[in-house]
Amino acid sequence: MGEAAVAAHNVFVYGSLLSDDVVRVLLNRVPPSSAALLNHFHRFSIKGRVYPAILPVQNRHVSGRVLMGISDPELHILDEFEDESSDKLQAHAYVWRNTSDPNLYGDWDFVEWKQVHKESFIKMTMGFMEELELPESKPIGATYESFYQQDDAEK
Repeated sequence: MGEAAVAAHNVFVYGSLLSDDVVRVLLNRVPPSSAALLNHFHRFSIKGRVYPAILPVQNRHVSGRVLMGISDPELHILDEFEDESSDKLQAHAYVWRNTSDPNLYGDWDFVEWKQVHKESFIKMTMGFMEELELPESKPIGATYESFYQQDDAEK
C-alpha cells in the first residue's frame, strides 16, 4: 500500500503522434487508444514543417485518437515534444498558439506524412529523446530545425 498513485491522462493526438512508431520512440510503448473527433477545430499544414497545427474553426472537426493511460512522466515527455508553442486544453490536445500564423495553410494529410516524412521524423524524434536526457536540453523546435537543416544539406 506504500506505492504512490500514478495519475493517468488521456491525450488527444492528431498529427505525427497518430503513428505508433513515433509514440513508441517517445514512450517506449504504444498505449491503448481510441478514435476521436475534436469538434470546432481544423488541422492546418505549416509551411516548412512536416507536422500540423490545430486551431479553433467553427463547423470543422479534426479526426485523431485519444492515447489512454498516459502517466505523469509520459505526459511530461509529450509536453516537451510538443514544445511551448502549444496550449493544453482540458483534453490535453496541443493547440497552436498563433491563430494568425502566415505559415498555416490547407489541410494536413496523415497518409501523405506517413509516405513522405515518417522515416525522417522518427529519426528526428530519436534525436529529441537523446537530447531530452541531457542536463541542458534544447527545445523541440531547435531539435527539429537543426535536424531538418542537416537533412536538407545532405540532399
